[in-house]
Amino acid sequence: MTRRHTYPEAAAELRVEESWLRRHIKKLPHSKKGRVVTFSDEDLTCIDAMFHHEPEQAPPLRAVGAHPLADLKPLPSRRAASA
Repeated sequence: MTRRHTYPEAAAELRVEESWLRRHIKKLPHSKKGRVVTFSDEDLTCIDAMFHHEPEQAPPLRAVGAHPLADLKPLPSRRAASA
């Protein structure tokens, strides 16, 4: 028999707020007996797959030693232009 998780247990397992589970319950796989909502291990795996996002790969870094702002030049002074 598979383990059934309550809202607090499922939230802890998925590392989300319990309120997030409650707000999105209509979109999430779950079981309901009367008013009692439970999540199986398979439900939690499916929820994780539905909302899991891998970070995008960062752009390559410049050559070591070159500061990312090294190419910026300051604007001319406003005082010199208006005088």
